Amino acid sequence: MKITVTPVRPVTQRGFTLLEVLVAIVVLSFGVLGVVGLQAMALQANKEARYQSTAVALARELGDMMRSTKNIARDTNAGANPYLVDFSAPGALPAAPSDCFAVSCPTQLSVAQFNMREWLGRISAAVPGVRVVVCFDDNPYSADGRPRWACDGGATKTSVVKIGWARQSTDANANDLDRVTAGGTGVPAVVLPLIAD
Repeated sequence: MKITVTPVRPVTQRGFTLLEVLVAIVVLSFGVLGVVGLQAMALQANKEARYQSTAVALARELGDMMRSTKNIARDTNAGANPYLVDFSAPGALPAAPSDCFAVSCPTQLSVAQFNMREWLGRISAAVPGVRVVVCFDDNPYSADGRPRWACDGGATKTSVVKIGWARQSTDANANDLDRVTAGGTGVPAVVLPLIAD
């Protein structure tokens, strides 16, 4: 009888070393941080889009209110036209002689004053740090195509609603000229021409 002896092989370790596990954790951490940053930017963009759509809807509503009292809205004299405003929140709302919801307003001017006060209150509550300019302007954009706050008086009597707000950015290198700050600097985010007729 012949006995064969097989050599014993050394047992090889199976599994991961501590260094491999640490490298995997670091790579996974960078991936998670990237997803968190992307989520923060998505939330900021969503908030800005909500403010934009709110501002556009309220600007269109203001246009409807101006058409309902178009004799007042067409007047180029700021003293006789309560729709012509340069309002920055938080600011004092313009005066209204009476509450048209509680009692009947006697004149179109009192209706317009009440409408503007109520509208400015709603937009300042809905959009943070809002600035609203309503004026007659034939050229609401500058030569480089950026919207501007200044108004030229509008020979064609086109009313323009310009709305901006305190915008934030997750980009540390964002251009501050595009943002509306508490002092009202920056450019309008919404420019909506309205024709009273």
